[in-house]
Amino acid sequence: MKEFDAKTVKNQVVQWIRDWFEVNGKGCNAVIGISGGKDSSIVAGLCVEALGKDRVIGVTMPNGVQKDISDSMKLINHLGIKYFCVNIGETYNALMAEVKKQLVTLNKEVANQTVINMPPRLRMTALYAISQSCNGRVANTCNLSEDWVGYSTRYGDAAGDFSPLGGLTVQEVKAIGKELGLPIELVEKTPSDGLCGKSDEDNLGFTYATLDKYIRTGVCEDEAIKAKIDDKHAKNLFKLEPIPHFSL
Repeated sequence: MKEFDAKTVKNQVVQWIRDWFEVNGKGCNAVIGISGGKDSSIVAGLCVEALGKDRVIGVTMPNGVQKDISDSMKLINHLGIKYFCVNIGETYNALMAEVKKQLVTLNKEVANQTVINMPPRLRMTALYAISQSCNGRVANTCNLSEDWVGYSTRYGDAAGDFSPLGGLTVQEVKAIGKELGLPIELVEKTPSDGLCGKSDEDNLGFTYATLDKYIRTGVCEDEAIKAKIDDKHAKNLFKLEPIPHFSL
């Protein structure tokens, strides 16, 4: 497999962002949800290089108290970008209470997936509210590895107007983060779901290194893991495709 040239690809992504904005938002701002993790940090860094820091807006969106909010602020301060903090806690609690109230009438309980997916969807609502009020375009911060196995929330973090990392694996994204000179602790931060304390890899059942190798080379020595990846990929392809519609 050809060695990944982080500097060259970083420059290509930066130019791609500039070109995209020239066509789809000339003079607009990039609006990015800053979680404190590697993906949002690297997307923000790429946008700053492409557009200049004055055209990049960060948005932190804690659900009540976010224990790693300091990581979000570290990135914002490092890049020198303006930001908003939109706390979704009260909205989440109110909406969840109303959903529970309605479900109980049918003797139903809130599904675990509902608990997991509601915050990302509320955050995307907040991002678009900021974006539409600030002449913005919302950045999608998912990477190819996450998209490959559907590790994202449809209409949540999987939404956005442009996706700088959508064609890059986790290992490649990290290499670009280092090329950008971002704080290494953010680039190498272990991603987690922010709910049960498990890492992404714990939830997936395999490492991103294994997944990335399989994506780029088609090789996965562990047949059980290969089958798991293939199953997730097949079941989640719909997330990446346009909404099916009936045609006359």
